Amino acid sequence: MPPATAPLPPLAASDPTLVEALNGLLGADTVLALIVPADLIRNIVATVDNLPRDHFSRRLSPIRSASGTLKVASANASLAIAPANSARYSAYVAALEKADPAAVVALYTRLYPLFQQAYVELGYPNGYFNDRLVEAIDNLLAAPEPKGPIKLVSPHVLFEYADAELEEASSGQKTLIRMGAENEARVKAKLRAYRALLATATPGR
Repeated sequence: MPPATAPLPPLAASDPTLVEALNGLLGADTVLALIVPADLIRNIVATVDNLPRDHFSRRLSPIRSASGTLKVASANASLAIAPANSARYSAYVAALEKADPAAVVALYTRLYPLFQQAYVELGYPNGYFNDRLVEAIDNLLAAPEPKGPIKLVSPHVLFEYADAELEEASSGQKTLIRMGAENEARVKAKLRAYRALLATATPGR
């Protein structure tokens, strides 16, 4: 990881710095497999901003899509997410659990001016990105935790949740739900650790 005293690169040239730091936190093989190493900070900011909304742009995601397609089980003329679908997210959850939250927040704090610059460029000249990040984490932590099979309907081409509460959830919450109950619980446990650290951090202020 670059020393804390090293000058920050320009936002447009920051990918190598962030990738090098992530290699140290997660391992180069994991970063290569899971991270899209292009325009990383801008895409992280855009995705965080969109997670509490109805939709987020997969094109701007800093994380590679899970392999394969949604695994669906059919029984008695009804559809549900298959238990095997959760395995598609195993590598992502393992990476999240491997990273030390304190080290991640320290890196984020050091690079914060670049995150804030990207947030201003996104259209929030008076906004503070760290506030939006905390809002996004809180929204994810509030995601429903359905019990039993998650039933689906297919009114058009794409699947939708049969439960209206789940279908009305934010884009980030729907992703958590789709990962399966065990993965959702593991992700939320790590998010609580990050939330606690960010509550006492004031990057850029």
